[in-house]
Amino acid sequence: MGKGYKVVLFYYTQTGQALAIADRICEPFMQAGCDVVRKEIAPEEPYPFPWSAMDFFQVFPESRLGVPCRLKPVDLSDAEDADLVMIAGQSWYLSWSVPLHAFFQSDEIKKYLKGRNIVVTMGCRNMWVMTQHRTREYIREAGGRYVGFISLQDKAPNLVSVITIIRWLFYDKRKATRLLPAAGVAPEEIDRAVVFGQIILDALKRNDFSGLQADLMKEKAVTFLSTVYFIEKNGYRLWGQWAQFILKKGPYKDPKRIPYLRVFCVYLFFVLYVVSPFGMLFFFLTYPLRRASLRKAQKEMCYELN
Repeated sequence: MGKGYKVVLFYYTQTGQALAIADRICEPFMQAGCDVVRKEIAPEEPYPFPWSAMDFFQVFPESRLGVPCRLKPVDLSDAEDADLVMIAGQSWYLSWSVPLHAFFQSDEIKKYLKGRNIVVTMGCRNMWVMTQHRTREYIREAGGRYVGFISLQDKAPNLVSVITIIRWLFYDKRKATRLLPAAGVAPEEIDRAVVFGQIILDALKRNDFSGLQADLMKEKAVTFLSTVYFIEKNGYRLWGQWAQFILKKGPYKDPKRIPYLRVFCVYLFFVLYVVSPFGMLFFFLTYPLRRASLRKAQKEMCYELN
């Protein structure tokens, strides 16, 4: 049984999806008698949901560059004896959401994570690789042991999921329509996440996390799509340049940067629906030259966490 074990879950969610994934993973722990303690990551100034378009674009520079917001204090007094730490959240703009950046950058949290076994879970549209890269850096800086990573994603085609996620984030319309699938991670994918919890529980009982990620990958804890990775890697670099440019115009919510955010918005959709199809054609034409580097990237991001 799992009695005597304590798992602490830190989470940030707006829609409830990230927490639903984490809760499903935690079910085997609770069934085995483990003590599961939830800790919400809460900004002092909550982000809106549903978003307005400008509110959502306002967080772009901070999210992409990792500029933290202010968080409400987290009581860690009942988490000091944790046997495992889980962190659940989501990506914004090819990086962590701003509250997750703030969480990882907190001196108190970095001190807490030092020497602990950490599993990270996230729900995303379809791009998670650069967020995973940043996670590895954060946990390494804190001195934690990064033992598991799970990323569940929207299975809709890339350009279709752009439309469905906008409907969800801006209008709180998630359900499928006659022409569009439902937004976000499918309920059956979330339900299936219980298998990951059982794998993690087995590692916890053995007190051996050395092979945890390999075991999670046997159940497809992460899906690596080379075409999406190609888009994400290039987008991450270009968005970084845009984010630095806009941040120089003013801090979060500064009206001075609104015109530049509008230009970025036009640029973003132009790239998505006009440029990216040609980019994909280029990718497929040059795929034989990329095969080795793509295999290396898949191994690093899906299996090698430390």
